[in-house]
Amino acid sequence: MTEVTLSRYDPADYLESEEDIAGFLEAVMEEGGDDPAFVAHALGVVARARNMSQLARDTGISREGLNKALSGEGNPTLDTILKVAKALGLRLSFQPRNAPTEKAPRELTAAGED
Repeated sequence: MTEVTLSRYDPADYLESEEDIAGFLEAVMEEGGDDPAFVAHALGVVARARNMSQLARDTGISREGLNKALSGEGNPTLDTILKVAKALGLRLSFQPRNAPTEKAPRELTAAGED
């Protein structure tokens, strides 16, 4: 039988553009947005893709502190999440969970027309 060698999959290797990162984080929020550890781990993946050492300098948080907070086992504060997001060029935003569907635009008629 042929021996198969597999390498470890790391999503950080595939986050090459801002669009990649936005899509990845959007998928994370859809999949496990209610799980803070899952979201923190995802930010850690993005941080690894972008350069953890530079992120540590930009946030003023030690590399070890970032690794722990964003490991999925840590419990980062909102302050840490906001610093990391800002340093990564991201913005935290909120949307209604059940956003209404878009309505078709209404046609306008001149006054007196039916």
